[in-house]
Amino acid sequence: MQPLPTMARLRRKVCVALFLFTLFIFGSLMGLRTLKPTDGFSDLAPGLELLPILGGRMSREATASPVQARPQGGNAKAVLSNSGPEGTIFYDVHIFYYTWYGSPHMDGKYIHWDHILVPHWDPKVASSYPRGKHMPPEDIASSFYPELNSYSSRDPDVLESHMEQIGASAAGVLVLSWYPPGLADDNGEPAEDLVPAVLDAAYRHSLKVAFQIQPYRGRNDQTLHDNIKYIIDRYGDHGAFYKFTSSTGKSLPLFYIYDSYLTPPESWSEFLTPTGSHSVRGSPYDSMFIALIVEERHKHDILAGGFDGMYTFFASNGFSFGSSHQNWKAIKAFCDGNNLLFIPSVGPGYIDTSIRPWNNHNTRNRVNGRYYETALQAALNVRPEIVTITSFNEWHEGTQIERAMPKKTVTRVYLDYQPHGPEHYLELTRRWAEQFNKEKQQWLM
Repeated sequence: MQPLPTMARLRRKVCVALFLFTLFIFGSLMGLRTLKPTDGFSDLAPGLELLPILGGRMSREATASPVQARPQGGNAKAVLSNSGPEGTIFYDVHIFYYTWYGSPHMDGKYIHWDHILVPHWDPKVASSYPRGKHMPPEDIASSFYPELNSYSSRDPDVLESHMEQIGASAAGVLVLSWYPPGLADDNGEPAEDLVPAVLDAAYRHSLKVAFQIQPYRGRNDQTLHDNIKYIIDRYGDHGAFYKFTSSTGKSLPLFYIYDSYLTPPESWSEFLTPTGSHSVRGSPYDSMFIALIVEERHKHDILAGGFDGMYTFFASNGFSFGSSHQNWKAIKAFCDGNNLLFIPSVGPGYIDTSIRPWNNHNTRNRVNGRYYETALQAALNVRPEIVTITSFNEWHEGTQIERAMPKKTVTRVYLDYQPHGPEHYLELTRRWAEQFNKEKQQWLM
């Protein structure tokens, strides 16, 4: 047999090589098609837009005014995601936000960073722990230290950084801790005048603002009715004012009522049921009212009081019935059976010993983010419509996802996010927000 000429042999080798390469590509494509979505994180890069679950993506002209006309009831579309300056954000991920911090530069003194060491209610226990106040800036009322230092909530640069960080986390709604004008918590100063600046800053980043009404002295069903009128009249037309759009297309403001159990359900029902003596239902101020569930019995009180749903707030798993992940399935079933929203709250950890030195038993270690991921997965397992994050910047209780930095002083070594960077918990939040919305699309199918 005569050997093939050189060109013929070469041609044959090329044909064989092309055939094997084609076979490899075909096999790879078929293999990729058989892969299933993972049960963990979304593999999408931050900023890659996901399709919203319902309706179209909201668009906004760069020159639009922050003040817009209110949506008219059933004509409003359910818009659950949007492209902001920091990437896709999701309006079904809400994050608790605090404006109670002050510094000498902006406020003439430190506010909240110098929080007192709260004494235990039992004098015998209290006597075993230190008393006094923190001394910023080296000694602040937190176990972590902010990358922005002991800042003022009134600093426009701080506010802008906060909105950028919240946008980076993909949370679309910041839930502002709110006291009426002239009122504050025992360690703070009135800050209601900051609301317009928060709304404007949120608007620039395509974020929305909801309100968590704090249990100020004298709060009851009547004063809350007055508060709701004040907030809606004053801020309801702002482009960043959050409205929840139900499955029926109805669009209403949403309010979280912290420590709602302090007022009996008989009083709440006067405000929240259609037959109440000063009912808000059907009025221009009708809204979604979300109560706090702490003890198991509260779910019945919440239903009797006329609330629209319940949230758990606390980031310490096991601290209360409501904050215990193992109870969420039962709470969700109760809510589903009574046409209520269940909004679980998750946090990256919990440590408040900088202000409650006797409360070490409620500390929850972050375990480099694994505690947070466990909580987020527990929330997704009950298929909620909304998930809340506790918190963006509650530094006293160590629940913040705001950027923190390592810091060591003569007397203190602060906790930090190492071996990860300052953005670690913002990044985790974004990945899980994307996963939450991917899964919601599957639920609806």
